Amino acid sequence: MSKYTQQEKNGLFELTPQAASELSNSQYYNSDLAPTTVNERTWNAFSICNLWVGMSICVPSLALASSLVALGISPMLAVINVILGNLIVLIPIQLNSKIGTKYGIPFPIFSRMTFGNKGTHLPTFSRSIIACGWTAVQSWVGGGAIAALIGVAIPMFADQNVTVALPGNDHVVVGQMIGFFIFILLVFLVAYNGMEKVRWVQNIGGPILIIVILGLLLWSLNAIATSGHSMADVFAVGNDPALIERNGGFAFVYMAGLTGNIAFWSTMALNIPDFSRFAKSQKSQFMGQLTGMPIPMALCAFVGALFAQATKYTVGEALFDPTSVFYYVDSKALVVVCAIGVIMATITTCVAANVVAPSNGFSNISPKKISYKKGVIISCLIATFVTQPWWIYGSGASYIFTWLNNYGTIIAPVAAILIADYFICKKQLVDVAGLYQGEGGRYWYDGGWNKNAMIAWGVSFIIPLVGNTALKYQAGSGLKPNFIQFLAANGYIISFVIAIIVYVALMKSSQGKAHYGFVSEDEHEGFTVRE
Repeated sequence: MSKYTQQEKNGLFELTPQAASELSNSQYYNSDLAPTTVNERTWNAFSICNLWVGMSICVPSLALASSLVALGISPMLAVINVILGNLIVLIPIQLNSKIGTKYGIPFPIFSRMTFGNKGTHLPTFSRSIIACGWTAVQSWVGGGAIAALIGVAIPMFADQNVTVALPGNDHVVVGQMIGFFIFILLVFLVAYNGMEKVRWVQNIGGPILIIVILGLLLWSLNAIATSGHSMADVFAVGNDPALIERNGGFAFVYMAGLTGNIAFWSTMALNIPDFSRFAKSQKSQFMGQLTGMPIPMALCAFVGALFAQATKYTVGEALFDPTSVFYYVDSKALVVVCAIGVIMATITTCVAANVVAPSNGFSNISPKKISYKKGVIISCLIATFVTQPWWIYGSGASYIFTWLNNYGTIIAPVAAILIADYFICKKQLVDVAGLYQGEGGRYWYDGGWNKNAMIAWGVSFIIPLVGNTALKYQAGSGLKPNFIQFLAANGYIISFVIAIIVYVALMKSSQGKAHYGFVSEDEHEGFTVRE
C-alpha cells in the first residue's frame, strides 16, 4: 500500500487516486461501497432538507399520532409525543451523519470500522431486514392508494368486502393486495435506477406532498365541523381513561408511544451516512436535517391527530390508518388527486429511506458478487414474499407495540455503539483505506469480528426484547404491565444507554491491541495528504 492513502480538503477526506486503484482488487471493495470523492459531495442544506421532507411526509408518519389517539391518548399529547420522539432520535442521526460527510463512507463501511469486516454483516443484515419490512408496510399503504385510484373506474378494487385470507390476517382486501404488488414494482423500478432517480422523484413529489396533507386536513376539518365540533374542541379533548386503562395505563402507553416514535427513524440513525456522504459540508448536512425532519414530522402529527379525532366524531372510533379516508370520500376527483399524492409521497420515502440501505447492506455481504442493483432485487423480493404488512400494520397497537418497539429495541444499541466507537474510542480518526482491507488490516479485530461490539449489542437489548416478545403485554387486556414489560415500553432509550456504557468499558480493555482500529494522531497525519 502506498504511504499516503487519503487526502484532506477543507476538513473532508477522500482516498488518494493511487490508494483507490490499489484497493480496486480487494474483495471488500466495489464502486457502490467506495467512499465518495470530495467533488461528488454536492448536496447542500436545501437538497438534504428536501430529502427529509420527502421521506417524512407519508402515511406511516401520519399514523404515529393517530395510533396514540386510537389507544386513548388525547390529540394534543399525541402530537407532543411525536415531536419529542423525533427530537430525541435526531441526536443519533446527526452524530452518525458526521462520519459520512467527513470521510465519504456509506453505512456498511462505517459498520466495518466498529464491528469488523465479518461482524459488520450482522448489523447491516438486521438493518436490511427491518428496511425490507418498512418497504412492505409502505408498499401496502401505496397499494391501498393504487386500489382506491383504480377503484374509481373499477369499484371492486375499493370494495372492502372482497377479501382473501393471508397468513396473519384472514380478511385482506383483494384490491389492496393487488395494489401492493403494483406499487412494489414501481418502487423497484425507481430504486434500480440509482440515487439520481431518488432525487428525480423528490423533485416531482414535493408539490404533490403538500396536496396530500392539505387534502386530508380539509377532509378532517369538514368532518369535525359536520359533527358539530371545532378544531379548538379537538385539541381541548382529554385522554380516554377507560381506553388507556385497557391498554396498560397512561405511563405505559405514553412511553411505549415515545419509544415507537423514536424507533420510527431509528433505522436512519444507522444508515444516514448513505446520504450524508453526498453532503457538501458538515453545516449542510446539519442544517438540512435540522429543518427537514422535525418540522414536517410535527405537521404530520398535527394532521394525524386531527384525522383520528375526526373519525371518532363521525364513525364512533378513532381510526389509526389515514388511507381509510378513501372509503369516506364521495368525490371521485378528490380520491384521484389524494391517491396520486399518497403514491408519489410513499415512493419517495420508500426508496430513499428503505430500499437504498438494504441494497447497500446486501452488497456488503459479497461486494464482488452483489452490486447495488442486485441488492435492490433482493430487497424487493424479501419485502414482497417474506414480511407481512397486513399483520404488523393491522392496528394502532400492532404498529406501536409489535413493529416499532421491537425493531427499535434491537437496533438502538447499534446506533449507540457506532457513536461510542467513533467519538469516544476512535476519537474521529479513521484510516479509510484500512476499511477496505481484509485479514491483517487495521479493522480485522479477532478473525473479522469485534467481540466487544457483539457482547455490548446482545447484553443491551435482551431484557427489553423479552418484555416485547416472550412476556409481551396484551394490548386491550386491561391488565397492569409488569416491570419487564414497562422496561420494554422504554426499550430504545434503555438499550441505547446500556450499549454505550458496556461498549466503552470493553474497548478500554482492548486499547493498544493490534487490528482493533485505533489510530493515533501521528499515524493519521502520516497517511494523510493535506491541501
